[in-house]
Amino acid sequence: MVLTLLAAEKPDYIAVAFDVSRQTFRAEAFPDYKATRSSSPPEFKGQVELIRQVLDALQIRSVSCEGFEADDIIATLTTQATAQGAQVLIVTGDRDSFQLVNDDVTVLYPVKGVSELARMTPQAVQEKYGLTPTQYPDYAALRGDPSDNLPGVPGVGEKTAAKWINQYGTLAALIDHADEVTGKVGQAFRDHLPQVMINRDLTALRHDAPVDLPLAECAVTGWDRSAVDELFAVLQFRSLRERLKGFSAAQPANDAQPAATQVPTAVAVALTAQTAPSFLASLTPPVSVACQGTFGRGTGTVNAVAFADASGSVGVMECHGEARELAMEFLASDVRKNMHDAKGPMLALLATGRALKGLQTDTALAAYVCAPDQRGMSLSEVAERYLGRSLLRSDASEQLTLDSDAADLQALGAHAQAIAELAGVLTAKLVNEGTEHVLRDMEQPLAQILARMESAGIGVDLPQLGDLSLEFGQQMKTAEDRAHQIVGRPFNLGSPKQLQEVLFAERGLPKTKKIKTGYTTDAESLQWLYATTNDPVLEQLLAWRDKAKLRQTVDGLIPLADARHRIHTTFNQTVAATGRLSSTDPNLQNIPIRTEAGRRIRGCFVVGPGYESLMTADYSQIEMRIMAHASADSGLIAAFVSGEDLHTTVAAQVFGVPPASVDPEMRRRIKAMSYGLAYGLSPFGLSQQLDISPDEARRLMDTYFERFGGVRDYLAKVVEEARVTGYTQTLFGRRRYLPDLNSDNRQRREMAERMALNAPIQGTAADIVKQAMLDLDAAMTEAAVASRVLLQVHDELVLEIAHGEEHVMARMVRSAMSGAAQLRVPLDVQVGVGRNWEAAAH
Repeated sequence: MVLTLLAAEKPDYIAVAFDVSRQTFRAEAFPDYKATRSSSPPEFKGQVELIRQVLDALQIRSVSCEGFEADDIIATLTTQATAQGAQVLIVTGDRDSFQLVNDDVTVLYPVKGVSELARMTPQAVQEKYGLTPTQYPDYAALRGDPSDNLPGVPGVGEKTAAKWINQYGTLAALIDHADEVTGKVGQAFRDHLPQVMINRDLTALRHDAPVDLPLAECAVTGWDRSAVDELFAVLQFRSLRERLKGFSAAQPANDAQPAATQVPTAVAVALTAQTAPSFLASLTPPVSVACQGTFGRGTGTVNAVAFADASGSVGVMECHGEARELAMEFLASDVRKNMHDAKGPMLALLATGRALKGLQTDTALAAYVCAPDQRGMSLSEVAERYLGRSLLRSDASEQLTLDSDAADLQALGAHAQAIAELAGVLTAKLVNEGTEHVLRDMEQPLAQILARMESAGIGVDLPQLGDLSLEFGQQMKTAEDRAHQIVGRPFNLGSPKQLQEVLFAERGLPKTKKIKTGYTTDAESLQWLYATTNDPVLEQLLAWRDKAKLRQTVDGLIPLADARHRIHTTFNQTVAATGRLSSTDPNLQNIPIRTEAGRRIRGCFVVGPGYESLMTADYSQIEMRIMAHASADSGLIAAFVSGEDLHTTVAAQVFGVPPASVDPEMRRRIKAMSYGLAYGLSPFGLSQQLDISPDEARRLMDTYFERFGGVRDYLAKVVEEARVTGYTQTLFGRRRYLPDLNSDNRQRREMAERMALNAPIQGTAADIVKQAMLDLDAAMTEAAVASRVLLQVHDELVLEIAHGEEHVMARMVRSAMSGAAQLRVPLDVQVGVGRNWEAAAH
């Protein structure tokens, strides 16, 4: 809301007023003031504190005053500001603020959030109520305010109150002529006159609250970059962090960052194919390289390149013809290089049959290893965080327009200089923290493997995808027709407004959660509603939505296939704080597998020409095996070593029954419990998963911990150690820093505790898979096989197997994956082979 207002109104000054408590002078004067309001939820206080912390990071002053309400603070600040000649905008949903409106003061009254604000000027107040702003408190005193528990005059509504005030001018004049008011309402007015006078005193806003906040201290100065980065990372504000890019940031003190090795600012030399060789020969490695181009969908093109070294020499070259070949040769040479997000240029090189060599530091990956919770790893964002300055032009080299534009060429040179500085700063930080090996031995080598996987893509059967799209569409139509038949008329199943009318008005179903436009019809609410009512319309609606989602998935895949009928995803190394990879454009880690229809989509991913089959290899229960290793719990270790079904064995111990007596519900509960513990699940979260009460979930957790005390002790130890050190660590040494473990704010502290429980288990699982990929790649290179890895889906690898290599690849994959880490329990790997992804998974 604040960002929207800043963008729309562009104020010179801004302040936010908060209530302190309900104990104000109004409550002292009238004990029943606001007495009908329910008490705030316990979590609310912590949320308000988080809001104030966000405002602090945005460098927006917040103010409160004991004994006074936020409205009184606003009235006081408004009076002080207008006395200094300021034009004032007040943003509030409290209509009592209309009494402050004048030629210098406008109230922005929310109609639909802050997307639609009514500008309440003196004219607007007059048009809305037939009153002047100064008459509004008199009118409100007659009308009363149920939300504040201020009773109005019985029988006197808004129209009557406005008529009386218009007729007599003021409440005081109306009181002087009280005997002239006829009828029942006149008698009611006289009978309730003491309450009306109390209302008038309480409705009037105070202009003398003891607030010491000079206008100059409310100046809009820009946000504190380092504070925002830290807080927004903790609160997982991703889209908000992106929106902040449109606003100026104050220069941070940045004293917490390592001192940057300053590269002298230099004007970039424009290079040609003729002058570049001698210039490159003059540079002292490592050479920092910034590439401008287009990268993605398994390929890439470099259109310009900038080179810089620690001495301040900078050269920029547009890549056409001979110059492009020269640039490609340099990137493929053994000269030591620093780059930012080198996987894009890797794709461009692979498109020419070459590979990037000599990479010393990828500053995007280095920044991620340093601070995996930070959002935004573009060169500009990393430079802002660690160098305290913004780069010229856009935040990404790819967005520079070039075409011989001198300013863009200089900007690309500045990017190369920034990479040179960042390489030194980030390397020093990694060495100091003992995590440099995560970058050198894992993340950077993995980027080369991911680039080859993206370049290869995976084959798809386009006719089969087209048939599925038609089939899902027909099933949607069938569900739609049945829903129309049940209701007795056609309606749009995709329209929330029409759904609300059908479900709640016509069919009288229980109301779901209240939202701005009525009652929610989101998936979770409709699932609950169907489980509660078993209404046949809901059955068809849920079936329609399920098939619509599947068709959307299929229709999204078809246009992404290239001329060879292969789809190329992009793997992201710097998104998940735990170290897991993510997949985008398209997300091939999210192809549905739990339903028959979803598995049919996986069956459309097929082996390509020149290869024999697809192979899948996935870890069995890897998180629980890591939990057994980390906790050293003898019961959990024994459950794995026994070779029996893990969840049945554990359920037997928890519920105290023989394994043969464990029913499916017992097993389901224990499975949810076991994985939930590995992911930092709370008793409330477990209760939601299992549809049981929080108390029952807590008892289940307590019983579990009685049987597996090592797990309980490990989880407690992880949090306490992280409180002392400030971070958690995987078995491979990857760190996740969690300063909020010692926060005074309960919400932030509990979030950090869940992260502390989750990070070592999920992070170690991610590291094991990455190590397996590195070991497998090394083994495949040594054996000179023609097979190749295509996808990584968290705990699963998908490979394309060359003719005659199935058995050697199965042995190689099992060896690399089972040997990626030495745990107290074996790493179990399941391998399957088939002509398509679904067939290979069985």
